Amino acid sequence: MPITVGHDSSGTRKTLSAGGASVAYYSIPAAEAAGLGDFSRLPASLKVVLENMLRFEDGKTVTTDDIKAFAEWAEKGGKNPREIAYRPARVLMQDFTGVPAVVDLAAMRDGIVALGGDAQQINPLNPVDLVIDHSVMIDEFGNPRAFQMNVDREYERNIERYTFLKWGQKAFNNFRVVPPGTGICHQVNLEYLAQTVWTDKDQNGEEVAYPDTLVGTDSHTTMVNGLAVLGWGVGGIEAEAAMLGQPISMLIPEVIGFKLTGAMKEGTTATDLVLKVVEMLRKKGVVGKFVEFYGDGLDNVPLADRATIGNMAPEYGATCGFFPIDDETLKYLELTGRDKDRIALVEAYAKENGMWRDPGYEPVYTDTLELDMADVVPAISGPKRPQDHIALSEAATAFSTYVKGQREGKDATEKAEGRWEGEGGQPEPVDIPGDEGHHKRGYVSTEDGSYQMHDGSIVIASITSCTNTSNPYVMIGAGLVARKARELGLNRKPWVKTSLAPGSQVVTSYLEAANLQDDLDAIGFNLVGYGCTTCIGNSGPLAPEISKCINDNDLIGVSVLSGNRNFEGRISPDVRANYLASPPLVVAYALVGDMNVDIWADPIGQDKDGKDVYLKDIWPSQAEIAELVEKTVTRSAFQEKYADVFKGDEKWQEVETTDSETYDWPPSSTYVQNPPYFQGMDKEPGEITNIEGARILAILGDMVTTDHISPAGSFKDSTPAGKYLIDRQVPLREFNSYGSRRGNHEVMMRGTFANIRIKNEMLDGVEGGYTLGPDGEQTSIFDAAMAYQKEGTPLVVFGGEQYGAGSSRDWAAKGTNLLGVKAVIAESFERIHRSNLVGMGVIPFEFTGGDDRTSLGLKGDETVSISGLDTVKPLAEVLATITYGDGSTKEITLKCRIDTAIEVEYVEHGGVLHYVLRNLAGAAA
Repeated sequence: MPITVGHDSSGTRKTLSAGGASVAYYSIPAAEAAGLGDFSRLPASLKVVLENMLRFEDGKTVTTDDIKAFAEWAEKGGKNPREIAYRPARVLMQDFTGVPAVVDLAAMRDGIVALGGDAQQINPLNPVDLVIDHSVMIDEFGNPRAFQMNVDREYERNIERYTFLKWGQKAFNNFRVVPPGTGICHQVNLEYLAQTVWTDKDQNGEEVAYPDTLVGTDSHTTMVNGLAVLGWGVGGIEAEAAMLGQPISMLIPEVIGFKLTGAMKEGTTATDLVLKVVEMLRKKGVVGKFVEFYGDGLDNVPLADRATIGNMAPEYGATCGFFPIDDETLKYLELTGRDKDRIALVEAYAKENGMWRDPGYEPVYTDTLELDMADVVPAISGPKRPQDHIALSEAATAFSTYVKGQREGKDATEKAEGRWEGEGGQPEPVDIPGDEGHHKRGYVSTEDGSYQMHDGSIVIASITSCTNTSNPYVMIGAGLVARKARELGLNRKPWVKTSLAPGSQVVTSYLEAANLQDDLDAIGFNLVGYGCTTCIGNSGPLAPEISKCINDNDLIGVSVLSGNRNFEGRISPDVRANYLASPPLVVAYALVGDMNVDIWADPIGQDKDGKDVYLKDIWPSQAEIAELVEKTVTRSAFQEKYADVFKGDEKWQEVETTDSETYDWPPSSTYVQNPPYFQGMDKEPGEITNIEGARILAILGDMVTTDHISPAGSFKDSTPAGKYLIDRQVPLREFNSYGSRRGNHEVMMRGTFANIRIKNEMLDGVEGGYTLGPDGEQTSIFDAAMAYQKEGTPLVVFGGEQYGAGSSRDWAAKGTNLLGVKAVIAESFERIHRSNLVGMGVIPFEFTGGDDRTSLGLKGDETVSISGLDTVKPLAEVLATITYGDGSTKEITLKCRIDTAIEVEYVEHGGVLHYVLRNLAGAAA
């Protein structure tokens, strides 16, 4: 489908010859020559957005004043928060977020037909790629059959979803599906889909070159920033609007420059670097801002390392973590099998349009910070947040301190009740390094022998996630650690569930070429699947006896993973402490099996002769790693593995579906149901109304993540979602996960605010999705919400700082909406979740004047009324009245976080998709 560009009133459209062809492009130097301003010192990331304005300038949606605003941004020292309409080139999805997006599109087809329109009006206008990567679960591990058995179970569990997605691939134009077992969406994007400079025909049939840009329905879309592709995560709601031709309304962002100097020391990895970057940028505060990396140190940062840093932009809170185009970009495009003519175009275009990083590149930034990479040390992050950086040399001490805090705080009563370590006739416990009498213990007996487990036993060690498995340096490093450990006779501890889930088949190719997969297999890191697995919560069940020991003794089990997320309740219901680490360290920790061991200084085991082995004895040198990377990571491997990327295996090819324009919703499906959003929708929008007499559904603390609001992992039969499935004769073994059931609103609304670690401050010391119902009694949040809905009572939620941090999870907003919540009032919001709430018609508000949930003394028995919404303007301040349980009242001022004029319209319509649907139906009429 051709792109529709603007009318080029400023004369910036020029012609460029490269790679044996001529293409049109929109020239930033030509804009300067036309008197639109001086753009020479803009950061490269902002020049990408500027080019977007030049290309779509039409005098209406985008004006010359929008273009001039970028020059003013530089003049004002990196600040000019003007609202602009930005149009990304394409959309990337994964199946957890992609299924509900396709469900919405299918429902919109039903909706537009009901409004008198044509089903074919609902089609992506921009290219959409959906990669199925979130569904494989680690049921089987540590043996040669693990991969095939996990794939078989994946298809058994998810055939309804896959049938639906295959229908969508047939039914919608401009929509492609990368089948299961191929890789993780961000790695497939980095290695194959992304082009750095995109080309397409415009409405006049002329080929146009422009920067490759995208939005994705996964927050780690930012990984492709390492390839100088501007992309970031949005909620599925916003992505659906973008694919249907709706521009993304945004403010010209501030850009923080992060200067890298020096080079990494021997023994450190890209993971160590990114964990340090996360810590520094979280401390700096970059929410809603671009981060651009610059400095001569970039000459020492391979593109795989840049992708690792870009990947974790959501963890440091930024919209993106961008790296400009340079020689390393071209080298990677060549390595990964991109077309030679395209590579020539990337170089010519970047140099012509001022997006190339030369030596001394130092544009205007809003603010800067700097890191000498020689100062980076081996590290992990945890136990609950990615930004909690811990030097490896301090890891054991930090864990012991964490356990002590957990035990002497939360669990002080248990010591008095006799449920403490070693009681009940158990064998005398062994010493735990760093133990000060606050660790709990339990014992596991199996046919192979007995062993002790205690606070700190590592029960999951997983090489997983796009963040690191895309990086051959750390993957080869992990393989070499395994080889050296195997040669010395070391093996994983029997209680550790080990797994290897690469982000693409290319990883398997080079691990096998280097003969390292055999070494990884020997210590339990067999291939379990190509997908997100542990990082998304698909770690699968622990052995029953281990799970029982943890839960019976209330142990603090530990996971170590090479992922990007370690939020509470995410990785496994049996694991309380989760640490992010490099793949080589994941292997090392599997050998140790205990977080209390100081693997930096103490022995990690004994060799075949009984001699102590230290971490340095199995750690490979950078030269060893580089030599193997150079030898085994080849252009031909990438070309071979991506030759039939959309074809899939025999299982995918056997999935049968229909050719209908609209979806025939199966009434008995527990995976895919027609959502209620567009059913009975009026042709005209309503008005925003004031909130009167709302009750409080939950009072939540700081850093409440979208994982807390809408968990992705497994759930029990005692939960509202579990009861729903049991009522429909779904056995516990077939529950799958919340993430896999995002196509069914009935499951997902029951799972909203249902994370096992969420804490509602209305209740004293209670964890999980509970609140007070209309009768004042404790009940599940879902049951309370339904009771309030029956009464016609609106609801509000209170929160603390960084409300909605983490994943770009549209169900965190959808579920909030379906529970009847009209407003969320917090100290601050993370970017994506705020946008998602608005996109679902839920209004976000921020406290002003020093008020917060604590200072207001909220208990949960109050009612809340908010006025001024019927005439609300973007970022307006409005009055809220809180009526306490004793009848007293307090008035406070709230800042309404409907940020732009178009967002006001979205809320008037009841959400962004309602807005798009009514516009399309109106155009048809």
